[in-house]
Amino acid sequence: MQSRAEGPGFDVCDVLVVGGGINGTGIARDLSGRGLSVVLCEQADLASATSQWSTKLIHGGLRYLEYYEFMLVRKSLQEREVLMRCAPHLIRPLRFVMPHNPHMRPAWMIRLGLFLYDHLARRNYLPGSNGLNLRADPVGRPLAEQFTKGFAYSDGFVDDARLVIINAMDARERGARILPYTRCEAARAIDGSWSARLVPTRGPAIELKARLIVNAAGPWADRFIAQSLDQPEMGKLRLIKGSHIVVPKIFDHDHAYIFQNDDARIIFAIPYQDDYTLIGTTEVEFDGNPGEVNIEADEITYLCNQANRYFKQQLAPEDVVWTYSGVRPLLHDDAHSAAAVTRDYRLELSHPGAPLLTVWGGKLTTYRKLAEEVAESLCRELGVAAGDWTAAAPLPGGDLQAAGALVDHPMNAMQALREKVATACPRQSSRWVARVCSAYGQRVWRWLGADGRGELGRELAPGLFEAELNYLIDQEWARSAADVLWRRTKLGLHYTPAERQSVEEWMRTRDACNEETSDEPGLT
Repeated sequence: MQSRAEGPGFDVCDVLVVGGGINGTGIARDLSGRGLSVVLCEQADLASATSQWSTKLIHGGLRYLEYYEFMLVRKSLQEREVLMRCAPHLIRPLRFVMPHNPHMRPAWMIRLGLFLYDHLARRNYLPGSNGLNLRADPVGRPLAEQFTKGFAYSDGFVDDARLVIINAMDARERGARILPYTRCEAARAIDGSWSARLVPTRGPAIELKARLIVNAAGPWADRFIAQSLDQPEMGKLRLIKGSHIVVPKIFDHDHAYIFQNDDARIIFAIPYQDDYTLIGTTEVEFDGNPGEVNIEADEITYLCNQANRYFKQQLAPEDVVWTYSGVRPLLHDDAHSAAAVTRDYRLELSHPGAPLLTVWGGKLTTYRKLAEEVAESLCRELGVAAGDWTAAAPLPGGDLQAAGALVDHPMNAMQALREKVATACPRQSSRWVARVCSAYGQRVWRWLGADGRGELGRELAPGLFEAELNYLIDQEWARSAADVLWRRTKLGLHYTPAERQSVEEWMRTRDACNEETSDEPGLT
């Protein structure tokens, strides 16, 4: 990026991306890889809004077939394969069990849907669907006695916040400037380009000249146009709150469940963080501030009741150990219910004095394809000749060939990496090895040291050493204990208040956080 423009104090770039969620970081990565100069600003931490509050699935969306969204499902299934190849450390195969509830949908309809799901896109890594005898199969044991038959199919599980972080890292390594905790206060079109004022929470404001702005502000996209660009609000988003609960694990195997509800919705029950089960999601219309969203008591009751229809072990609200809620920016359509609103996206290129591309809607699984389409559109707009590249490029940590594991399946390569890290760090538990390998992939060596010979430093909380904290601060923009514990590692769920406080105090002494952080969302 150039450091000087028409006068002192101005920076210039080709594209300013507003929004540090999965779409914004994916767009910044793609554009940087095509040789454009990019600045990305995010008003809070990267992945601190919608992108960290998903159900954490890389999936085609089986239920979208019921709404005839065949192209969306096909695109999502294609991207599922691409992302499993590019980020095998973050995305793992997950087998789903669907108990058959005859009064909900006939078996033939489910078989037809699963057949389409298996064949709408090529599968390289995942097995197809099959029927289950729940009385004989171990996955049937946690279920109520009336469920005797079911189906199984495959999708993927992902650490959603870390997927955002590694996209931002790759963008930076390709030349982008990534500015978390920096708000785009205002931007005005002058002589066919944008003059923007970026205000960080620390340090002086940045005056920026950009040829084009990408509005990837997610649930704030409408507000950004109205408040920061001083343009008429578009009103193209339908904000839907999705809430999840976490309870002590209620089954011991590694499969997940998908349950059909009487209200025509579905919920998932997913193994989470070794010791827990993640259950969600609700879908509630939302019209408040997307940054101030919390689960309501009736949502907790709803999720417990729906799970209780299927599991032998009955849940009550007091069993919930953690909750989270997020606002999904969905395309405003004529769907009668939140469940029926499309999860597809729309890209809108307008010229309110200067080029502006706004991202409306979208879902986690299709972010890379969305970014590719944005990049192609912007390259045409800016007269840049550059081809697509991200489908074949590993994300940071995902180049497991470098681990010496020349294997044909990403999960086999992950096993080889875990074995090397276990050998290099014999004092650490297998659980610790699995966590750091999944979080960092091949880049775990950057803070372990070559062949694990580096010093881990003091253990601030169980399994969290100074070497990892330093890496998260120096390489992944972490500033606070919340950034580390709830987004980049998820260890906050396992720690006591005293252990979380120990991490906070250590980070304050390193001058990474100037004030106490209290954004530990939903902890009970």
